[in-house]
Amino acid sequence: QVQLVESGGGLVQPGGSLRLSCAASGTRGTFSLYTMGWYRRAPGKQRELVATITRGGTTNYADSVKGRFTISRDNAKATVSLQMNSLNAEDTAVYYCNAFLPGTANYWGQGTQVTVSS
Repeated sequence: QVQLVESGGGLVQPGGSLRLSCAASGTRGTFSLYTMGWYRRAPGKQRELVATITRGGTTNYADSVKGRFTISRDNAKATVSLQMNSLNAEDTAVYYCNAFLPGTANYWGQGTQVTVSS
């Protein structure tokens, strides 16, 4: 069973930065095969895609975060990170790490809270 553990959330002022990390365990050497992603759920809203990165390193971002957020992965360490810059109140949400292997598996972390407020 794959487990995903997020870290790095917290309270930040508008315009600030945070870096989220997600550590995967239990992948049994297959981490590099997964498409990894970050999703978020803001209060009163549905969970939405923030960014994904494929096994080949192709990235995809929600329009709302393009140019501000950067997703990256370290297959040797089985981790995926999300660098978030120029944060604003609309970025306040619980951020979830996702590991997806088409037709095979779809795993979620427990989430980490990001609050952007002055």
